[in-house]
Amino acid sequence: MSQRIVMGPAVRASSAPYTFGDVLADQIVSAISLGSIAVGERLPSEIELAAEFGVAVATLRKSLAVLREQGIVETRRGRGGGTFVVRVPFPSETQVRDYLANLTIVQIRDYGDEHMTIATGIARLACQRAHEQAIRDLLVAANRLESANSPETAASADGRFHIQLAVSAQSPRLLAAEMRLQSEISALKWSPAGAATSAAETLQDLRDVTAAVAAHDSTRVEQVIEEHIRKTVYRLIDVKLTIDHTAGQ
Repeated sequence: MSQRIVMGPAVRASSAPYTFGDVLADQIVSAISLGSIAVGERLPSEIELAAEFGVAVATLRKSLAVLREQGIVETRRGRGGGTFVVRVPFPSETQVRDYLANLTIVQIRDYGDEHMTIATGIARLACQRAHEQAIRDLLVAANRLESANSPETAASADGRFHIQLAVSAQSPRLLAAEMRLQSEISALKWSPAGAATSAAETLQDLRDVTAAVAAHDSTRVEQVIEEHIRKTVYRLIDVKLTIDHTAGQ
């Protein structure tokens, strides 16, 4: 089914484990990776998608060709045709290790500081502004983790929840910031070579966030969000220290 994509951020090569060297392709990949559009779903038409991203149709077609070459989308002809997502892009463990090797502990910690500031602000606003349907949507998004059977599907489900939380905060600027931060951390958070996050543990955290939003408990929601991000940052720092130690031997 065709749907509007929540536009992903323009990801810099320095802020993600991998990119495709095409800004528009990277934006579409970011949206797919964060669960804005799922495997099996059809992208909007070329005219709609070009308008959404503010580019010419010819430019869009070049970017879609990049994604077809990478096996992320495929174009089907005939009735019911269009361009469909067939794979969630995800870096290899080697790519994740190489990326972490080039980060510093200060950069990882600074990421955590920024993400905690943005995410807790979003959560506070969600406690104030989320209506009943938004809370139901949050719970549905959280429960997608139950069926996640790989790091990439877990990352997609997790990203979809955080986008939904930002949507419920009703702040386009904070939504854009959260998408940028999620695009930087998602693969590192879920890869076995990164933080190797547990889906069961994260599912409980997301349900706790949803319960706190439903109760309009901003203090509780901040605590859960901060601890959730802190766990990821600490695990990444541990992996970084191990990589540095191994490289120094």
